[in-house]
Amino acid sequence: MRTVPCAAVDLGATSGRVIVGEWGRRGLSLSEVHRFPNRFLPLAGHEYWDVPGIWAEVREGLAKARRLFPRLASVGVDGWAVDHVLVDPKGRPVQPVHAYRDKRTAGPSRRLGRRGIEAIYALTGIPNYAYNTSLQLEETLASFPAISRVASRCLFIPDYFNFLISGRMANELSIASHSQLIDVHGRGWSRAALRHFGIPPRWFAPPALSPRRLGAATGVPGLEGVLSVLVPGHDTACAFAAMPAAADGSDLFLSSGTWSLLGFEGPRPLLGPGALEARVSNERAGDGGYRPLISCLGLWLLERVLPALSSRPTTASDWRRLIADAAREPPPPELLDVTDSSLFNPANMRVAIDAQLRARGARVPTTPSGYVRLICASLGKGHADAVRSLARLGQRSFRRILVVGGGARNRLLCQETANASGLPVVSYSLEGAAVGNIAAQLAALGEVADNAAFRAAYAPQLARVAYAPR
Repeated sequence: MRTVPCAAVDLGATSGRVIVGEWGRRGLSLSEVHRFPNRFLPLAGHEYWDVPGIWAEVREGLAKARRLFPRLASVGVDGWAVDHVLVDPKGRPVQPVHAYRDKRTAGPSRRLGRRGIEAIYALTGIPNYAYNTSLQLEETLASFPAISRVASRCLFIPDYFNFLISGRMANELSIASHSQLIDVHGRGWSRAALRHFGIPPRWFAPPALSPRRLGAATGVPGLEGVLSVLVPGHDTACAFAAMPAAADGSDLFLSSGTWSLLGFEGPRPLLGPGALEARVSNERAGDGGYRPLISCLGLWLLERVLPALSSRPTTASDWRRLIADAAREPPPPELLDVTDSSLFNPANMRVAIDAQLRARGARVPTTPSGYVRLICASLGKGHADAVRSLARLGQRSFRRILVVGGGARNRLLCQETANASGLPVVSYSLEGAAVGNIAAQLAALGEVADNAAFRAAYAPQLARVAYAPR
């Protein structure tokens, strides 16, 4: 059996990576060849992504990948959802790329919440998140009406980087499904939703299933002979695809990173007033299947609160010591509401957390370990609330919670999730999004039959830690 190297470009909201996976007789081995920080930047009261800077890092990472792995076979891109690039017919951006945490959509979101969300949810299966692509594009068109004549295509972040690599424009389904513009009962765009938000249908191509071959990687010097593959564009879709789930559908998936995203794979969406109230997001897998999930703020709370504290961990051992110290703290008497919009992007996370607690007459932590214990316990309860909502709405019972992402290495968070949910938690030492990305490339190359075959072959080599409820 030959060894096949594939490069995954994994773009996160706080960091990006290029990881090469070598698939062969001994399974999959991963090499991180390039990592870079990513953040949005303020300008004139708004938040923007440095897309040229990200592209420079991606090119550098892919050049390293080719140097280290001369027989590199393919490349695929996954990334965060909802943000997008409006381009002209030649692919030239026609405006700076807004970040989803920009507050420009707060007004449109409030208006949709007052009138119209029930109809939009019935059409798209996506709740009213202020960062939805639908609201972003509605605000853009209201602020810059002429852009409807200048822009010819809307490409989501992974779609745009696929275009830069391959020269091909495609709207991949999993990343498109988060936009609040896809027909929840089909695989195309919802004309009624596009009409509601005033978005030109011509900006989008028919959503493409993945994996699919795009063609030669012509946009990066040195990648001659490398195939560009359309993989599931949404990093959460890739992370879910990588997990070794039970075939009977009894496992829940938790992608624990900046966001906590908890859901399952199913043959149909979860709709209706109860699902809307629980904010179930009916996203899609690359093959068109459904991934009903509930999201809440995740380790973003920890990422943002630590800079305001006296001592921030800088090494892996520092982090382990801080988590161990937090586990020895007494359980907090009052937990955070991790769905509270005041924690979405505050100027000072510590001040925002303290204000939420004080509003309920609760004491605020006084040490870094106290804040970590509070955040981990609050996220555990948020995860448990999502488990119960999905079980009730889906009329099914779940047997385990499978965790990947940064939170899988946080023993306190995993234990708090098991305790609050009453379900065993299994954390995997797994580069979830990158592995799912590579799995799709291997399927496109014909090296595995499909994602199920990859899961079955890859599962035995995964390191895991189990947490029983206490």
